Amino acid sequence: MNLEFIFFVFVTSTLLASIIQKLFIYLNKVDTINSRSSHSVVATRTGGASSFLSIFIISLFWYLIGNEPFDFSLLIPISMMFVIGIYDDFYNADFKLKFFIQIIVAKMIIDQGLIIDNFYGILGLEEIGRIPAQLFTIFVFLIIVNSINFIDGIDGLALTEIIKTIVVFELLNANNSSMITLSLITIAAVTPLYLFNFKKNNKIFLGDAGSLYLGTILAIYTFYLLGPKYELKYAFNKPLLSILILLYPLVDLLRVFIIRLRKKKSPFHPDNNHLHHFLLKKGYSHWKISIILPIGFLIISTTVFCLFRLK
Repeated sequence: MNLEFIFFVFVTSTLLASIIQKLFIYLNKVDTINSRSSHSVVATRTGGASSFLSIFIISLFWYLIGNEPFDFSLLIPISMMFVIGIYDDFYNADFKLKFFIQIIVAKMIIDQGLIIDNFYGILGLEEIGRIPAQLFTIFVFLIIVNSINFIDGIDGLALTEIIKTIVVFELLNANNSSMITLSLITIAAVTPLYLFNFKKNNKIFLGDAGSLYLGTILAIYTFYLLGPKYELKYAFNKPLLSILILLYPLVDLLRVFIIRLRKKKSPFHPDNNHLHHFLLKKGYSHWKISIILPIGFLIISTTVFCLFRLK
């Protein structure tokens, strides 16, 4: 894939972000400001729509000319998560409905051959049976997707974590990745959202549509890494590596769940107990937090990686 296509996706995403936002503002479909909001100006949850449509448009173009630089069947589960995310942005879907759809999407991904059926020695386990493998894969999918959704609370944070994670997945691959094209167009599609995230007025947020479909892409990457086709540049335990790559959203998810359960609340009841809320209370700006948390946890993960490699 050449730079022209990457630039095309970037420009398309930028134009779509502006056009879709104007349409939503005209229809008065703006983000409601409440006690949990990190903004006090007009904003729309249209970043997911503009970035997803950019990926879809370039993929449709490739399909029409008979070119398939990545497995287009992956667009089906990704699109399904985008749709439920759009519905959630508009109508605040019940978490049970979202979980039900996420389980269906996870099964679709499994049926495409992406499944965690080998623990590589973790807990003394190697290959596991078909049914346990499917159940565990669904569980991991739910964890990853919802952890990305959880950290999407302030400007730029989820974008930085998503881009960082995709780049790390690709850098650790010893061979030419079958996912590299999807990686590049995804990064090109979401990068323009930084501009709209940090605007003083008429902000554009990623929204649940964005966090859910992008979380699905990261889950697909994780299953790909844990499969036999992904070869690491460095000898390391694959399950442990996948945890280190996704350390920040996983830690934040676990921490918030524990706090909510201690308060005898539902783990899915929204609050202000995320790590980014903690830093906000300390006076850090959004752009500083969007650097501190992803890069800080990357440093921690890299340190653990190096320590285990030295043993």
